[in-house]
Amino acid sequence: MLIAGGTAALAAAAAGLAVLVMLCLFGWITAPHAGIGGGLVGVIREAGLLWLVAHHVEVKVQGVGEIGLLPLGLVFLPGLLLERAGRWLTHEGHVTRLQQVGPGALAIALPYALFTAAVSLGSSVGSVQPSLIQAVGWGFLIAFVAAGFGAAHGLAPWRKLAGLLPTRSRSVVLGMAAALGVMIALGALLNAISLGLHLGAYTKAVNSLAPGPFGSVLLLLAEIAYLPNSVIWAVSYTLGPGFAFGVGTAVSPSGAALGALPAFPMLAALPTASGPAFPAWLGFFVLAVPYLAGGLAGLVAIRIAPTPFLESAPLWGLLTGGLAGVVLGVLARVSGGPLGSGRLASVGPNGPEAGLVALLEVGVTAALVAGAGNWFILRHHMRRIAAAGDLEPDQGPMVNVTAGPPDSVDETDDAGGHRIFVDPWADRLDDE
Repeated sequence: MLIAGGTAALAAAAAGLAVLVMLCLFGWITAPHAGIGGGLVGVIREAGLLWLVAHHVEVKVQGVGEIGLLPLGLVFLPGLLLERAGRWLTHEGHVTRLQQVGPGALAIALPYALFTAAVSLGSSVGSVQPSLIQAVGWGFLIAFVAAGFGAAHGLAPWRKLAGLLPTRSRSVVLGMAAALGVMIALGALLNAISLGLHLGAYTKAVNSLAPGPFGSVLLLLAEIAYLPNSVIWAVSYTLGPGFAFGVGTAVSPSGAALGALPAFPMLAALPTASGPAFPAWLGFFVLAVPYLAGGLAGLVAIRIAPTPFLESAPLWGLLTGGLAGVVLGVLARVSGGPLGSGRLASVGPNGPEAGLVALLEVGVTAALVAGAGNWFILRHHMRRIAAAGDLEPDQGPMVNVTAGPPDSVDETDDAGGHRIFVDPWADRLDDE
């Protein structure tokens, strides 16, 4: 497994580097202005830096500061290649059951992290220094997660893999995924609406750059790479805290206060009005979406695994929505970063703040909905018990009625004690 994992890791890293080398070579040849300095050696070094940026590695530029506002869309390139590497490991027979997914992912992640460290050292020059610690850390984390998903997916389709999880774990995972899906879909919708409203400013910004036909292709690729960042910023906007684009700036549902912006066309979609960007009635629906996402998370979690204990249902809902809030906070943190040491040293959402607000809005709502939904499920089940108790023995089959619904999870059952089944006709049969 170690040899196969090392081979898969090197193949994935080499494929990603080859794609970016070709992209940088294309830009070097067709650049309408000053191209990449240093000739072909500079092209390879720039491709190495771009490959590290695709792993979310910050770069320190002399005289400018740290560049940490990195395009999350580039992460999909190494992620897809590593997912294929993990799936190949399964198809070659090195991973045959779920218990081997972790060791298989580790066999790919360790050599991959060493490779990112080597690229970081090779791409460092006097004026540009990528972070070696981040190269190792992010390289290992991205490889471990992506390869693990690929190895698991190689065993069975996602639907069957979800069925292999314990009922309680499946309820939490699917509830969290439902909440995240609602929030990300809303962020993408807000992005599209805002860009449509500011289409004139966007076209003007593109024309001012005069990129030419080939430069337009590269500019479009850069905008696509930053598209996930803008979606997460829109999610933070709906949560309430919003985001900043520079020190002392803010963009939130209550209004925007912005300074001068870089000449990047996507920034034309930012709201610039000092007041709310939406009418009051539309703003209410926008700000209500996090609560709807929390309600959906609690409903999915308790529908998959109801519990006969009323006090535990809100706790499971809080856990499901809280995990979704933590993920949103982490995404908000990695979607922003500095653009130097000057006024643009603070760009993007505040990760801890967005995560805390998401925890309160999504998590608490999920707890309330999970508690109410579980109560309705138990109430419906008790009515079925009462209806079954009113039947005569010859009017239907005899059934065993447990303490909760058939698919409920008894939080106190250790599977080693006695289970009591109540027969609703027991007294009547004894009398006969």
